[in-house]
Amino acid sequence: MTNNESNQIAGGNITAASRKDAHIDLALDPQTRSDGSNGFDRVNFEHCAMPEMALPHIDLSTEFLCKHLDAPIMIGAMTGGTPRAEAINRALAHVAQDQKIAFAIGSQRAALELGHSAGYLRDIAPDIPIIGNLGGIQLAAAGGLDLAKAAVDDVGADAIAIHLNPLQEAIQPEGEHDWRGVREAIAALVKADIAPVIVKEVGAGVSASIASDLFQCGVTAIDVAGFGGTNWARIEAARRDDDITLFSPFLNWGIATLDCLMSVTKACPDQLVIASGGLRDGLDAMRAYRLGAGMTSLAGPMLKQLLYDEKEPSPEALGKFVEQIKRQMALTLFLTGAADLAGLRKKPVWLDGQRI
Repeated sequence: MTNNESNQIAGGNITAASRKDAHIDLALDPQTRSDGSNGFDRVNFEHCAMPEMALPHIDLSTEFLCKHLDAPIMIGAMTGGTPRAEAINRALAHVAQDQKIAFAIGSQRAALELGHSAGYLRDIAPDIPIIGNLGGIQLAAAGGLDLAKAAVDDVGADAIAIHLNPLQEAIQPEGEHDWRGVREAIAALVKADIAPVIVKEVGAGVSASIASDLFQCGVTAIDVAGFGGTNWARIEAARRDDDITLFSPFLNWGIATLDCLMSVTKACPDQLVIASGGLRDGLDAMRAYRLGAGMTSLAGPMLKQLLYDEKEPSPEALGKFVEQIKRQMALTLFLTGAADLAGLRKKPVWLDGQRI
């Protein structure tokens, strides 16, 4: 999609549905990726010249939200609320079920407000964790708890992710700017015990202090969703039809994913942390796992593979990509001499040339 087309979409009274379709196109544009790095190229494992194991016997299996997975990987939240998004989510659910990995769906607000059910996703993927999704501002609004319960019930979600996106909302032409009450709403959602609560950013990262506060509120997991991948500030700037000079200094704002992960896992030991934000492959995922992530998540690369021909979703192409990520994960363990994920946690790792 060109900037002119994006600007035309941004003009006038845009609906939530058309905005989400515009987001899909812009998310595929290389120009909407962050200029900076996720940080994981700073991390290196010690090579094991004698693994003393068979590569096909490497065990990547794990438990997540009380369900068995073939590998610690999740299809990250992307989209929802439109016919195009429905086709994408159907394909994602099929791949997640076939590959036995977790699946986080995009924001459910638009679909729920239109009375559209996404319950078909649970029919497609009965055996894997499905994570619902609602914005922090929407949760804090009147009726937010009811909306969260509807989101969980609609898809039989194993957990609900509350996404935090103040930078995106600030730049979005029709964005919400009042963030008062979000923390209290998250605490109330935890207390309501509707489902396990995951809190995530959308690409600018979660700091250690925010993560600590949220864990004290009782959330189940934090998805750090750091800087280095799809850049929602750039996506929303591309949708504006006015001068974006105000926002230019903030187009690379955020905490690199590696820095988020290391600071949060240090401040919140023994808590469940999900690593996302610019992860590119199985090696990045295993770097994150070694540094304390209990789960890893990719969204942009998954979407790109799913829509590789830009005509209709290709579950086959995405399935091959997920299988490749799994093989890269297994190869990482093999080359460090780790037979399973628990073994990888004990292997030497270096950051900027210094053992940590």
